[in-house]
Amino acid sequence: MLELTLENQLYAAGYTAVCGVDEAGRGPLCGPVVAAACILRPGAVPEGLNDSKKLTPRRREELFEQIRASALAFCVAEASVREIDELNILEADLLAMRRAIAGLSPAADFALIDGNVARDFPLPARAVVHGDAISPSIAAASVLAKVTRDRLCLELDRMYPQYGIAQHKGYGTRAHMEALRRYGPSPIHRKQFIRFLDRA
Repeated sequence: MLELTLENQLYAAGYTAVCGVDEAGRGPLCGPVVAAACILRPGAVPEGLNDSKKLTPRRREELFEQIRASALAFCVAEASVREIDELNILEADLLAMRRAIAGLSPAADFALIDGNVARDFPLPARAVVHGDAISPSIAAASVLAKVTRDRLCLELDRMYPQYGIAQHKGYGTRAHMEALRRYGPSPIHRKQFIRFLDRA
């Protein structure tokens, strides 16, 4: 079970509301990038919480509901396809994370950010490489972001069924690439990510 080691160190240093932050959807060819921020209650880490990539879809759904019910605060936000194309995926990713942090109530006073970049945040922040496998707060955020984006992919699949988004969640699988070459891109495809079509 993940331990609140990083969080407790920060609480001991005087911070009062530490949030974990993670994203989902950085690599897919379509759809927004989704970020989540979560402040867990001390002593209320859901059993079995882990990096969302290590959990089955069913377990992610169960933990999603448990986190929403038990967390002190959480917020899920996104950056749009247009913002990804205009800013680049890293900047859009950071934008979605800032939006998630800004939506927390009560507010956080420190953020643990999954990955190796933690800049331009409106509060003290620390990047934690593989943080979703180390920090329960980041792991909780990863579950919230992943489940939210997977559900969004089901909606996108209903809007654009020809691409098979429900199956591949927007990633560049062979089936997705073939559908793009056959039907061309849709409004939800990231122009920066599908430049290969120009070379086909």
